[in-house]
Amino acid sequence: MKFITPRPTTKGPADWFTGDVWFDVVYVGQEPSRMRANMVRFSPGAHTAWHHHAVGQTLHVVEGVALVGTRDGTVFEAHPGETVTCPPGEEHWHGAPPDRFMQHLAMWEGPGDDRPETTWLEKVTDEQYGGARTRSH
Repeated sequence: MKFITPRPTTKGPADWFTGDVWFDVVYVGQEPSRMRANMVRFSPGAHTAWHHHAVGQTLHVVEGVALVGTRDGTVFEAHPGETVTCPPGEEHWHGAPPDRFMQHLAMWEGPGDDRPETTWLEKVTDEQYGGARTRSH
C-alpha cells in the first residue's frame, strides 16, 4: 500500500478553460496503469474548451449541476451522484451553469502510445454554452 502525497491545487490554463477553474490531481497511474483522475472545481459560468480524449473520459458530479455539451448542440445536465461517460474521440465540453459552482471528478486513461491523452480544440461559443439543456439520458 502506498499513500500519495497531494500535489498543490492548480488553476486551469486559459487555453483550455473559459472562466476560473481549479483542479487537484488525484491520481496519475504508473505503468502498467494508465489511469488519471482530477477533482475539478468550476466557478459559475466556467467551462472547458472543446476537446476529446484518446481513450474516453468519465465525469462523476460531486456538487452543483454539470453541463456537458456535444457537437450536435445538445447540452446535458448532470446532478450530484450522476456519472457521464464520453467515448474515445467524442468532442465535448463540460462546466458549470452561469449561476452555480460545480465540482466533478474527471477520470480518463492515457492511450499507452504516442497519441496525446487529451486533444484540446477551439473555445466554446456563448451560443453553444447557452444552448437548451436536457435531462434526457
